[in-house]
Amino acid sequence: MSVNAKAMTLALTTILIWGSTFAAIRASLHGGYTAGHLVLVRYLVASAVFLLLALWPGIRFRIPRKEDLLKICLLGWTGISLYHIGVTFGEKTVSAGTAGMLIGSAPIFTALIAVLFLRERLGLPGWLGLSVGFTGIILITVGSSGEAFAISEGALLVLMAAVATSVFFVFQKPLFARYRPLELTAYFTWVGTLPFLFFSPGVWDSVAGATLEANLSALYVGIFPAGVAYVTWATALSLGNASSVSSTMYLEPVVAIFVAWMWLQEWPSTLSLIGGGVAILGVVVVNGLGRKKEMPLRKTA
Repeated sequence: MSVNAKAMTLALTTILIWGSTFAAIRASLHGGYTAGHLVLVRYLVASAVFLLLALWPGIRFRIPRKEDLLKICLLGWTGISLYHIGVTFGEKTVSAGTAGMLIGSAPIFTALIAVLFLRERLGLPGWLGLSVGFTGIILITVGSSGEAFAISEGALLVLMAAVATSVFFVFQKPLFARYRPLELTAYFTWVGTLPFLFFSPGVWDSVAGATLEANLSALYVGIFPAGVAYVTWATALSLGNASSVSSTMYLEPVVAIFVAWMWLQEWPSTLSLIGGGVAILGVVVVNGLGRKKEMPLRKTA
């Protein structure tokens, strides 16, 4: 298997796992977990998995360089802490499929970040694509509230998560030159878990009082989406073309809607579905037609 084919296989595996996450979160929330307790349990499990891997014979973790510590912490708090608080608390009121569509809009924010911070230029099709994409996001957000011209708090939290994950994916790339995907993901996970300790009071009461389905779902999202999938995604990004790998994110909302329908019998509103289609069209236009070469970085004295 070629390097690019391996990268795409890992990326698709990641998307299948991540797409199932939204339904699993809703199952745990419906089964007795509070949002804070769920995100804490999930990342205690994920942190334990990475600790076992770090101690496993034959797997050697390099200690992060001093100059990278601040960046690792900031990215961990953004891509892990902020993202998962946004998604988990957002799904208290937003359906799994709708959350998946909002997160699927992340490449739109990624394009904006690339323009603002990486000096990447967008042509006219790119700016049109951004306009279309943001129109879709507005439709999804309004459609998630169940009321005309209203915006739900949950949708805003999930949108916050979409921005956070865009920042995370854009700025972690340079670190792959110095760290393996496994160890880098472990560092992000351990750092990102620390803020969740705020939700510690009463966590074991939630676990004891939750249904079997809720506990199994919490275990699943701790091991697979929070652990395995971040490693497969980081590996895919380090091996393959970033644009090709990122394009697989178009499929995540489809997987999220299908799994939520099969598992929870949830279906997004018609307006949200229309918005999801519009947002994906915007993403395709931006990534397929709108990108130009990055502007060279100027040296400063």
